[in-house]
Amino acid sequence: MVYIKWAIILLFWGTVGSVLHYALPSHDTVRIVNTYEERQELNDWTRMFWAVPDDQSVNLISRDVQFIQAVRPSNRAIVYRNEDTGWGWPFYFKFDTANLYTEANDRISTKSDPEWVSVMHYGWRNEFLSIFPNAISIKPVAGPDHSPVNWFNIVFLTILAGIVWAIWVRWRRFRQARIDPMIEDVEDSLYAAGDAISERRGRIRRWLDSWKSK
Repeated sequence: MVYIKWAIILLFWGTVGSVLHYALPSHDTVRIVNTYEERQELNDWTRMFWAVPDDQSVNLISRDVQFIQAVRPSNRAIVYRNEDTGWGWPFYFKFDTANLYTEANDRISTKSDPEWVSVMHYGWRNEFLSIFPNAISIKPVAGPDHSPVNWFNIVFLTILAGIVWAIWVRWRRFRQARIDPMIEDVEDSLYAAGDAISERRGRIRRWLDSWKSK
């Protein structure tokens, strides 16, 4: 039971951590090298990683998606998709896909004359599953060494940790005040019943032994 308990706890917190890692914003310092639009085939089991389309195209299995190609200071390539999140999850309320696409085109630069930008995004990049992070905003930065402090994540995780701590403390107090006494009463009743059965068996055994001695 201990192993099952810890397996459930690890599975729960692993799921929570994965959801937060996917949904919370990240910042990449990159150089934009190209933008393009491509029709993407959406598989049933990977559609969760794409923005929800409008009502008229919700049943389509493919649609045109805008992409932003960039290069990190380490010369590693990264590709972002550019989709509106609208009023859906995650709650970025992004409605400016066309504007962001224009900004990305305006920031295209070459290796000999680089222009570095900070791309705020959420999501994962997976070549095997064809998953791309979704770009939310683009801001120019001084250089490739720019490393912003993600204050939103710090504040959000601090508040979330405080809420979890408050819930855990109240649950612990409730358990100690209500649940633990009930469990103790049940255990005491079981022990008392066990003692009564043992005492009854002892009397029966003594009675049988008295007949054997006659």
